[in-house]
Amino acid sequence: MSQNIDQIKPSYPLFRDEDYQKLISKKIEAFEEGHSPEKVKETFDWTTSDEYKELNFKREALVINPAKACQPLGAVLCALGFEKTLPYVHGSQGCVSYFRTYFNRHFKEPVACVSDSMTEDAAVFGGQQNMFDGLENAIALYKPEMIAVSTTCMAEVIGDDLNAFINNSKQEGHVAKDFPAPFAHTPSFVGSHTTGWDNMFEGILRYFTLNNMEDKKVGSNEKINLVPGFETYLGNYRVLHRMMDEMGVAHTLMCDPTEVLDTPANGKYEMYAGGTTQAEVKDSPNAIDTLLLQPWQLTKTKKYVKGTMNHPCTDVSIPMGLQFTDDFLMTVSKLTGKKIPASLELERGRLVDMMTDSHAWLHGKKFALYGDADFLIGMVKFLMELGAEPTHILCNHANKRWKKAIQAILAESPYGSGAEVHVGKDLWHFRSLVFADKPDFMIGNSYGKFIQRDTLYKGKEFEVPLIRIGFPIFDRHHLHRQTTYGYEGAMQILTTLVNTILERLDEDTRGMGTTDYNYDLVR
Repeated sequence: MSQNIDQIKPSYPLFRDEDYQKLISKKIEAFEEGHSPEKVKETFDWTTSDEYKELNFKREALVINPAKACQPLGAVLCALGFEKTLPYVHGSQGCVSYFRTYFNRHFKEPVACVSDSMTEDAAVFGGQQNMFDGLENAIALYKPEMIAVSTTCMAEVIGDDLNAFINNSKQEGHVAKDFPAPFAHTPSFVGSHTTGWDNMFEGILRYFTLNNMEDKKVGSNEKINLVPGFETYLGNYRVLHRMMDEMGVAHTLMCDPTEVLDTPANGKYEMYAGGTTQAEVKDSPNAIDTLLLQPWQLTKTKKYVKGTMNHPCTDVSIPMGLQFTDDFLMTVSKLTGKKIPASLELERGRLVDMMTDSHAWLHGKKFALYGDADFLIGMVKFLMELGAEPTHILCNHANKRWKKAIQAILAESPYGSGAEVHVGKDLWHFRSLVFADKPDFMIGNSYGKFIQRDTLYKGKEFEVPLIRIGFPIFDRHHLHRQTTYGYEGAMQILTTLVNTILERLDEDTRGMGTTDYNYDLVR
């Protein structure tokens, strides 16, 4: 069994070759001890039934593909957004390998992150010695100007105290006493990746400002602070800078991993690139206000900004779609006294023109979607602005208040009248939903492709195509460079949605002499 050197094949279609097919068949017969194809089909069909859906939604002690990641993953992304900062996870090496590979697969970039490699002895005696060695080695090897420390399950279960360990590291001489080492406790068994981002950001903000508020005066630097939250579309950071620059608004993007996660291939690897500076964080209490762009996912940050920095923390929604972008820009204009420029009005007009061009194809189309809390609010709002109909909206890590908030948004439009909101459910619940109440499309991350495959397996008429918007996107390239914020982001989302609909229509109408009466050149 060998490849032909003149025609090297990838795994597909290589594994379709006869010799591989024989090998696979022997493996199935000799080792798998599986059920018959008839039994598999019978069981599959049962899992698509209403009876199974009812049992599935009674599930209490099991989670199947939760549509979220864990806290320290979010903490790592947050740390990457600060200049010359090294994310450091107090826990096992395997956990950090997971975080790094998760981001490697999404951003297609190397991701710097270290751990202090806790093992069984640390689980018994505590991980302070690991912290001593880890911090000292990380500084010596990688020469960061800040280390942001978070935790994993092991450290949290045994009760390791990051504040004490870091202070002891400095007292013992492993770390210089003035070396910045903010931290956050981020237990993986509660919350989600968005919680971890919020905890880490609040920890960094607290480290640089809590004991340095005496000379701070709200509004004295005439800037606006923008806190992005757990944001993986690099274009969103860039569009925020562009909109503020076009308005002439001095601003600080409080965490900006754009450059370190999108470095050029110029023959030289840079571990650190770009990012919010320590000076900008220290100066942030002097801003006019701090706007949280993912307010449902930044509860701890909001409490600190209002309680310690004394900022009003004016309410804004995630700036997705038409109205939410309008509201965001008008809020910034009101706070700063800067007018919204003609360039942004022109961009808005182009978006409205695009919405008008495409409304006939989007009107009445049904979408089921899953993802993070603020993303879903923005996406649902924009879908209804386009005349589309959200059917099932699933967020694993949201709460009852969020559910009421998104239901209120749905109630504002007739297109939201048939929607159901599911909190605390996972993608196996979502699978039951798309079989029981078939939408036209799904919107979510790459994991939805397995649900699409299952719907197709039942029959072409049951297939629900996946539109990949969210995090993570593992099986497509370069989507993380796109934009979902502002008018520009709305244009990109609209383009993705309507062209997916038209691609699907072509697929359904290309039958020669059967359905091609609707295989039109002009759509």
